[in-house]
Amino acid sequence: MKWLKGLLIMTALLGPALWLVWQEVQKKHELQGQTIIVSQGSSLHHVSVQLAEQHIIASSRLFRWWAKYQGQTAKVKAGEFYFSGHINIPDVLAKLVNGEVVFHRVTIPEGLRTIAVLQLLAQQTEVPLKQWQASLDGLLGKEVQEGRLLPETYTYRLPLKPKIILQSMLKAQDEVLKDVPKKELENIRIMASVIEKETALNKERPWVAAVIRNRLALHMPLQMDPTVIYGIWKRDGVFSGNIHRKDLHTDTPWNSYTRKGLPPTPICNPSAASLRAAITPADVNYLYFVANGTGGHAFAASLAEHQRNVRAWVNLERQR
Repeated sequence: MKWLKGLLIMTALLGPALWLVWQEVQKKHELQGQTIIVSQGSSLHHVSVQLAEQHIIASSRLFRWWAKYQGQTAKVKAGEFYFSGHINIPDVLAKLVNGEVVFHRVTIPEGLRTIAVLQLLAQQTEVPLKQWQASLDGLLGKEVQEGRLLPETYTYRLPLKPKIILQSMLKAQDEVLKDVPKKELENIRIMASVIEKETALNKERPWVAAVIRNRLALHMPLQMDPTVIYGIWKRDGVFSGNIHRKDLHTDTPWNSYTRKGLPPTPICNPSAASLRAAITPADVNYLYFVANGTGGHAFAASLAEHQRNVRAWVNLERQR
């Protein structure tokens, strides 16, 4: 019975100490807001030191003891964690184990060229542009990269993996195009990219799509300025912002004044609305459209009607 007597003595001696440790573990303190980033594969010791350095916990040793006591030494997730309010060691550990990470958002505007999308992602995430480009190269290889990313708001968490965001953007477009036959996909993307650059009004997108469809059916050149602008950018690497008459007659593979048919590639990354318009153009016989001076366009089925619309727009501009 000596061992039992010894155990009772040990318990009596350690009881108060254990109680004090327990009290310290459970003690809550006020945080105004602190953030740490736990890297993939970080050890519990490293994480506990991070927490103590940011004054999220008072003792890294107590934190490790509590994690071991709970059997969760290997269950801490990677990511960015934000701590605020009244909090104690069990609260901190629970957040880390449950993976309650901070999510960030990045919004890609409609109609950007792919390089502009990657530059925006690099700027807003502070991940170098070359990493974004390398990730896209890894996903698409030698495929055409223009027009493949769906403009939308995306969420991500740290540590950030460019490939995961880019995969989300590719899959989002695939979802919009899921019912389009594979052989028609690229033409739909090209049409949608031109639609995107021609109008920002959702109600007009199916009408612009109809103009493209009708002109192609009649073997008429599309004669749409955004294709000329894209050709200039591809040729020179820059566009001044002004398009001149000589530009309309200067041939590039994308110039829809000098060449019939669709451009060889998309000219931007189109929105879901433009993709849907390209898939289902309006059932109208429009062949022309011109700005109407109020942010939209006047559409016409005949050249005579179009010329009247052009004169109306010119007169409006003169009055201004």
